[in-house]
Amino acid sequence: MPVVVVGLSDMKISDQPGVVLVTYALGSCLAVAAHDAKTAVGGMLHVMLPNSERAEEKARQQPCMYADTAIPVFLSALFAAGALKQRLEIKLAGGSSRTQANDVYEIGKRNLLMVKRMLWKSGLVARREDVGGNICRTLHLEIGTGKTWIHSAGTEWEL
Repeated sequence: MPVVVVGLSDMKISDQPGVVLVTYALGSCLAVAAHDAKTAVGGMLHVMLPNSERAEEKARQQPCMYADTAIPVFLSALFAAGALKQRLEIKLAGGSSRTQANDVYEIGKRNLLMVKRMLWKSGLVARREDVGGNICRTLHLEIGTGKTWIHSAGTEWEL
């Protein structure tokens, strides 16, 4: 199967059943995987920071960097490709802390909260998530089936 990499502050949408989307090295960053089983349209988003309030120009140039600007862009692209809101299955991964103690910025936690808030404002919720802790994750989404799985430290599990 062809693998399409979703980079940092990036998103990819596909309607090709043989494609696997993958994003690597999810620490405090958060990945959003979305799939419509009926149309076999899916996508993945790799968010770096929670909000763009202090970086409006940067957010216009790179909307996928910030959760508050990325979610609307991501959902619009999914809908334009044929996914329907009521059929979307959404899964989240990442949002780790760099360390267990003294994570004063709590970027991972703040990314997760902002993504959930933006999804909720759009009338959506994530069905599953593998978030938090202090591990690094790689997330995969198989477009044809909607199967998602995580790889971390030599171990793999379905999400």
